[in-house]
Amino acid sequence: MSALLIELEKQACSLLPEERAHLAEVLLESLHDSPLSEIETEWEREIEKRVAAFDKGELQTYPAEDVFAEARRITQ
Repeated sequence: MSALLIELEKQACSLLPEERAHLAEVLLESLHDSPLSEIETEWEREIEKRVAAFDKGELQTYPAEDVFAEARRITQ
């Protein structure tokens, strides 16, 4: 193991848990191929589109109680 890696590990372990989680996320994302990041970008666009449609009242919504009741009904 290189001295730089050992030093980085020490520094990373001294971070707050939230900071370590963020660092781990960034490092894992750096391993992904470009097509995955393109897919994630498209999902982000789709999410934004759906949220905008919801905000405009363009989506049919259902009360949570009805959704949970239906889920219980079909799983029994």
